[in-house]
Amino acid sequence: MGPTSRAAVLAEQLKEDGNLCFKKQRFGAAIDAYTEAITLCPNVAIYWSNRAVCHRKRGDWKRVEEDCRRAIALDHRSLKGHYLLGLALLQRGENAEGIKKLQRSLDLETGVHASGNNMVEEIWQELSRQKYLCWEYESTHCFWKLQRLKQACETALKEKHFRDAFQKEGFIDETGNSDQLQLQALGQVFAKAAEDLTPSEIPDYLCCKITLEIFRDPVIAPSGITYERSGIQNHLNTGRYFDPVTRTPLLPSELVPNLSIKEAVKDFLDKHGWAYKMD
Repeated sequence: MGPTSRAAVLAEQLKEDGNLCFKKQRFGAAIDAYTEAITLCPNVAIYWSNRAVCHRKRGDWKRVEEDCRRAIALDHRSLKGHYLLGLALLQRGENAEGIKKLQRSLDLETGVHASGNNMVEEIWQELSRQKYLCWEYESTHCFWKLQRLKQACETALKEKHFRDAFQKEGFIDETGNSDQLQLQALGQVFAKAAEDLTPSEIPDYLCCKITLEIFRDPVIAPSGITYERSGIQNHLNTGRYFDPVTRTPLLPSELVPNLSIKEAVKDFLDKHGWAYKMD
């Protein structure tokens, strides 16, 4: 065994030591173990991202960011690296960039597809929370802008009504009726404009029949019914190899990503950020 091979073996052992220390919440010892592994093999991304997790536990977001950037430079598909970097950026107030990193980490879920993957679930929860907070801020700001604009338009119409009333003696009733209709039409226009700012119901076709939640990773069965991947996999993992709705035989290999529904969900969430809110 050459020097390089010995270093790699020792680095892996140090990583395992770090993992054990982390499980026992000995974060300082875990950091030391990962640091030694990095010293031996600095080009292994997971050593950097594992150490970043420890820095997160200690609230050291500067070091989280540094280690995550190094992990991503070594492995651009580092799910953990993108996720923790997103959290670090959010801590710095860089919300837009932070959300992009969270979204990137969630996109990397494709190919992971591990049912019950705790990190994937954690990423989704955090991304949903941040997206909802952005929608809440923007919708509140937009709502008050609409209200001010509506009040300004109503005031202008009422002032016009008074001017017309003086100029058109004998036609006051006709002028008043016209102005009243204009005010009603104005109210309808602003009510329509505010619709996207008001939470309503998520369409049934965008929700899984098992989880009853909006789709994240929809897959379609031979029956033509679409399910959330984690929901249908949990069903199949119990040994029930049948479609839960039609009761026809179903194997995991028969599930196919439903890209059209996934795109429809994305479009809906882009327009209705309130739907990100988690109960």
